[in-house]
This record gives sequence, structure tokens and C-alpha cells, in this order.
Amino acid sequence: MAVREGDSGRRPLLMGIINATPDSFHSESRNGSIEKALQMINDGADWIDVGGESTRPGAEKISIKEELSRVLPIIKALDGKCAISIDTRNVEVAKAALAAGATMVNDVSGLRNPEMVDLVIDSDCEVCIMHMRGEPGTMQDNPTYHDVVREVNDELLSKARELVERGFSMDKIHLDPGIGFGKNLEHNIALLHSTKELRPYSVLWGVSRKSMIGQICDQPNTSERLAGSLGVAAHAFYEGIDIMRVHDVREHDDLFKVLTALES
Repeated sequence: MAVREGDSGRRPLLMGIINATPDSFHSESRNGSIEKALQMINDGADWIDVGGESTRPGAEKISIKEELSRVLPIIKALDGKCAISIDTRNVEVAKAALAAGATMVNDVSGLRNPEMVDLVIDSDCEVCIMHMRGEPGTMQDNPTYHDVVREVNDELLSKARELVERGFSMDKIHLDPGIGFGKNLEHNIALLHSTKELRPYSVLWGVSRKSMIGQICDQPNTSERLAGSLGVAAHAFYEGIDIMRVHDVREHDDLFKVLTALES
């Protein structure tokens, strides 16, 4: 995938979320299935992101064996039908997923593990480097920064440069500021206004139905956050974001169709 320059008015690619988990933060996205993934592809998904371990605030780790049992059947079933991303922090899971047909590693821990860096380089897959402060179980316990934009972007760019210096293609790197992963509302909003600092790398946002939407819209239930999520997606459209990771593919695709038509 070629790196775009983040042109305003260009439709972001859509990454549909398949949570093969019983405990993801948005209850309607739990226990993701092959059938649900196929529907997302039909609805306009460019990518399917398959995850077997919940990384919601307060989430507990599961075994590698359990994670593999959740994600591999879905990835194998989707191989050849859509671009597939594996959402994992674990090298063993990423390696097995790539062998099964995934073509991107989406690492919410930001490639902290040197073995994950080696795997990405050796496999020459695409990679999403996400920023997370701390661990899922504790990341929302009073997250603090001196300058959230500078600190988050510096960490992401440093890891991206490490890959490039080792011969990895810049075109295959996607950077995600990690909205809601060790950040409060003020931090999240600041990061959504700092995309240009991550260029020329591709930028991915995962904001769908997250707590910042609930705080802004006074919607404590994730089931009531679609409208707010679409509001962020409209902002992403004009910011030139490259990929949007979403629960509701059809609604986001419709939004981008309308915005594209109005722009033309």
C-alpha cells in the first residue's frame, strides 16, 4: 500500500473490527464471527482486523493458546477474500496469523518487543504501530504527560524510523496515536489535531464508539455512540486520515460516499 500524503477530501480506507473475544468494550462487537467479517467486506471494508485478546481498560491477559484458537479459524476462512490484519501484542500469535493469511500486524503495544520488530521485518508485512501508555489493565489510571502530542508522536516516529533504518519500506508503516490507550479526553482531542506531525507515514485512527465519544456526547452506553463516531470520521475525511478502524462499516462507507460526492 502506497503512503498517501493525507490529502483532505480523500476517502480513508475502512478497517472492520472483528473481536473474537467475549469481553471487548463494545458488547455488540464481541464474539466476532466469519459471517460478520464477510458482511463487513460486503459493506465496504478494505481491511478486516481480527483480534483475540481484549485490550479495553482493565482487561486481563489470556493465554497464547486461547488467543490462537480464537483468531486462526477466522483468518483462514477470510484468506483471499480481503486484506487481513492481526490485532495482537504477542509474537507467537502474529507469526501464526501471518502464516494463515494475515498481511498486517496491528500491535497495540507499539512494537515494544524486539522479537515483534524482527518478525515484521523478516516477514515484510504491513504494520500498524500504536501508542499505548502502560498496560491495558492500568493504562487509564490517571495518565499524565508533559506534552502529549510531542511525546506520543516522538515515540511513534522513533519506532518507524527504526524500521526504515533496518531496510523496511516506509510504505508499509501505519501510525496510530492510540486514542483511549493511556489518555484522557483532553489528550485524545489534542492528538486528533496533530496528524500532520506523523507524515509522511500513513495514519490510522481507531476511535469508533470509544469513551471519548461517550464523554463528549454524554452517552455512557457504547450502543449509543455511532453518531459521535461518524462525527470523528467526518473530521478524519477532511484531515486526510488513511485508515479508519471501525465497528460499523456500512455507515462509515455511506458517510464517505456522501462526503466524496459533495467534494466533487
